[in-house]
Amino acid sequence: MTHRDHIPPKEFLQRLESYRKGSLSRRDFLNVTGLGAAMAVMAGAMPGLSRRAFAQTPIGDRVVIATWPNYHDPADFEAFRLATNAAVDVNVFGSNEEMLAKLQAGGSGWDVVVATNYTISTYAEEGIIEELDLSRIPNFDKLSTDPRFADPGVINGKTYAIPRNIGTTGYCINTADLEGAAPPATWKEFWDLARDQLSGRAMVHDYQLTAIGNALKYFGYSFNSVDPAELAEAEKLLIDAKPHLFAINSDYQPSIRSGDASMSMCWTGDAVQLQRDMPEVAYILGREGGELWSDFFTIPASAPHKDAAYALINFLLEPEMAAKEALFHGYPTGDARADALLPAEMRDSPILFPAADLLNALEFGAAVTLTNPERAEIMARFKAA
Repeated sequence: MTHRDHIPPKEFLQRLESYRKGSLSRRDFLNVTGLGAAMAVMAGAMPGLSRRAFAQTPIGDRVVIATWPNYHDPADFEAFRLATNAAVDVNVFGSNEEMLAKLQAGGSGWDVVVATNYTISTYAEEGIIEELDLSRIPNFDKLSTDPRFADPGVINGKTYAIPRNIGTTGYCINTADLEGAAPPATWKEFWDLARDQLSGRAMVHDYQLTAIGNALKYFGYSFNSVDPAELAEAEKLLIDAKPHLFAINSDYQPSIRSGDASMSMCWTGDAVQLQRDMPEVAYILGREGGELWSDFFTIPASAPHKDAAYALINFLLEPEMAAKEALFHGYPTGDARADALLPAEMRDSPILFPAADLLNALEFGAAVTLTNPERAEIMARFKAA
């Protein structure tokens, strides 16, 4: 199944409501939404899935996942519910700092958290997430996963996180709004355009790692810098740009699609999703560098539905299902088994697999940036300005 087979999310929800009300049969619902094919794939890949994996060990009626915007196909969560009788509740967050604060406060009710590479060591050290029982996640194959993207999940020889996706952080721009000018190629151009030609139409992430990191790149500093003098220059740039911004928001797709915004800091998958419908949207990796990242499945120590958490993670890591998710959200998985199932247009995409010179300039986020107080204060002053 390719992304062309997906019905729009709005139509999926309408069909789901009709099914729940009884005006659409289960067979018709499965066929029209593509879930019938999905379940056939699951059955072929994991014979007896619902009987063997779930029926003998009930997992409860729900599982709660904290994750990023535009990151999961609703049809896949419905397929999980049909296979297990456990509904998936989705909580969306905009930054790892927001996620950390909620986890530290306790009582989040989350069973699965999709966390970024640089947060794992902090979560493990603070006892926020638990060591994973890999025997309960047989669909994870370490040998099929690039060590660069798997290693952050292992702390002192113990596995606390399983890789889900990989990507980069650049920016997207509607080239139709450039009035014939060539697309930009650097972070310096991003910030200059935001304060000049695209004033009032640019967006910055509500996320201190990328907002501050990409301001640092304007001056050629490390994306992860905590040097006070360098951070002061980045803050000055952020404060200067603030009056020119359309918004500070990590869920920027609606504003780009509506035409209210022309340019935004952007993650790989969002760029792919936007380009499917708006070919005029370009994705730029600043030549000065920026962020390379991997996201992970983790289970909070406080998770109330741990059996369901393990079941959901294992379900989404089955190679056919992981590839189906990737077709929806537009990120490569880092799992050679799943990425091999992607269509050529994705495997050959310069957005998903950048040229070596651009890729080599990128940095993984550093753990220190998550808890650095000066960075937190800069972000607070930027948002309040």
